[in-house]
Amino acid sequence: MRPPIVPQGDLHSLLSPRQTENPTQSHVSKSSIVASQRASGGFALLDSLKRHGVEYIFGYPGGAILPIYDDLYKVEATGGIKHILVRHEQGAAHAADGYARATGKPGVCFGTSGPGATNLVTGIATAYMDSIPMVIVTGQVSRAVIGSDAFQETDIYGITLPIVKHSYVVRDSQDMARIVAEAFHIATTGRPGPVLIDVPKDVASEEFDYIPVAPGSVKLPGYRPTLKGNPRQIAAAIQLICESRRPLLYVGGGAIASSAHEEIKQLAELFNIPVTTTLMGIGAFDEHHPLSVGMLGMHGTAYANFAVTDCDLLICVGARFDDRVTSKLDEFASHAKVIHIDVDPAEVGKNRIPEVPIVGDVRKVLTELLKRCQEASIKGTPNQTQEWLNLINRWKEEYPLVVPHPPDSISPQEVIVEIASQAPHAYYTTDVGQHQMWSAQFLNNGPRRWISSGGLGTMGFGLPAAMGAKVAFPDEEVICISGDASFQMNLQELGTLAQYGINVKTVIINNGWQGMVRQWQQAFYGERYSCSNMQVGMPDIELLAKAYGLKGMEISDRTQLKDAIATMLAHNGPVILNVHVTRDENCYPMIPAGKTNAQMIGLPRQPQKESLEPVYCSNCAAKNPPNNNFCPECGTKL
Repeated sequence: MRPPIVPQGDLHSLLSPRQTENPTQSHVSKSSIVASQRASGGFALLDSLKRHGVEYIFGYPGGAILPIYDDLYKVEATGGIKHILVRHEQGAAHAADGYARATGKPGVCFGTSGPGATNLVTGIATAYMDSIPMVIVTGQVSRAVIGSDAFQETDIYGITLPIVKHSYVVRDSQDMARIVAEAFHIATTGRPGPVLIDVPKDVASEEFDYIPVAPGSVKLPGYRPTLKGNPRQIAAAIQLICESRRPLLYVGGGAIASSAHEEIKQLAELFNIPVTTTLMGIGAFDEHHPLSVGMLGMHGTAYANFAVTDCDLLICVGARFDDRVTSKLDEFASHAKVIHIDVDPAEVGKNRIPEVPIVGDVRKVLTELLKRCQEASIKGTPNQTQEWLNLINRWKEEYPLVVPHPPDSISPQEVIVEIASQAPHAYYTTDVGQHQMWSAQFLNNGPRRWISSGGLGTMGFGLPAAMGAKVAFPDEEVICISGDASFQMNLQELGTLAQYGINVKTVIINNGWQGMVRQWQQAFYGERYSCSNMQVGMPDIELLAKAYGLKGMEISDRTQLKDAIATMLAHNGPVILNVHVTRDENCYPMIPAGKTNAQMIGLPRQPQKESLEPVYCSNCAAKNPPNNNFCPECGTKL
């Protein structure tokens, strides 16, 4: 569990907001102060959001937040902010999350007190686990009745403490502008994350002399993220890279948050370093590049998992050694020295002690590292990693990702490959399960065009996240790849698509199961399929879409696939395409629990063939004659 990045403030000022100074209270630059105007707390909130560049708010009204919605009615009429009415508060949080992932700007969502606020919790936790910048505004009962178990009172501040970067309860309307400015500063700097602002009903209603606070004008004395890497550590990292013969770049979501994809490409090409990404890091490196080895981890490529097992230097960039990547942690990259670059000092050394820790913004650190290499004319030699790359290329040939073509049904992989072929530059969101892993394996996304719940694994994320991405980029293609079980978690958001004409295309990979649950039950629970079959009670997707006034499509034959996807993409409006696929297809490769990255199951069987090509040892990379069964250098079985 991550420790709070900044101390929590404002709750302690319950009786008198002026009696106790918030330890993180900011100083506001005098140059930002303008003339005051008489306004309500709700107007101050909305005007402050507008000044921070907020164009869209995703939300759902209710009693305690009605004063803010009353002001929103007036503000929205003047332009500048548009509210998107979702059908469930969880949809609001996921939509704000999808907006943030697609744009890099904080997403904003509203919910009322009590059940409205608690409905946001899953979405807040999703954003927190994946380090997504969000500002969440909740209504609260009036100050006079807080703590009395008033109608729809819930301590959302306390409930969300473990899953936010910071929280506020606004006890005085005069603090509103400052709190909003601080919230955006905290949410977007250092390691990004969600910030909660809880607004009592009477605070939103009361009028005061409102003085706006300009974005970027606040300074929090107790909150200073380290952005520049230590020069000596950067020099030590360069030294390790120069000495390495089997290096591997291991790139996570921090590279996306920092927009460091260009710097990663330069570093990889400068030293001829192969690159693997986590689920969150997809898009940080071009997967069509010859140095790419795709995603690693539980359902990563075989060659990525072999590479991380046999590398001698692991350069971790904005990743956190998550268990879905490392599997058996004490044997993860056990032959390698580690360079770990991350903006969050709590992550560096948490799961794996690095030889060279570098705390700082990923992009800034890599920029400085590349600058030093350029100034000193340091670069990889032509032969430094060639044997290593030859070995990885051999693994790519021997253990490719496989697309099955069953004679009497469509495989899920076929569907995803066809979508990627027809919409290679789309923004893709996914739900969670087998379809998510197949999408990660086959889509080959660009930066910020892969939007998926990684850390929390939230079913129901895909459709509302796609709404957020499409609202952000109305002229871009946005496609949600979902499963039949995940889709039913938030299908009510079809109403939001219909109301606003949000042109999202949703493809349901329908195998009639909670697919990943069924796969685990088959592999590890003796084929006891407890509560994982979804066929009984499955809605007719075409009729469901029609009920919402949307276009629904359904196919089950391979001959229909190409034309159905083309028709879906050509339609000017939201579409739900229900594709019936092979019911028992499993997602491979797969690392079973307790096994190492090299101990995958489901690898394709390779035919025996005569070869005159040398065989490279997977342990020490020594070149061996093709008839060797064991490497004479280290004894590893070839």
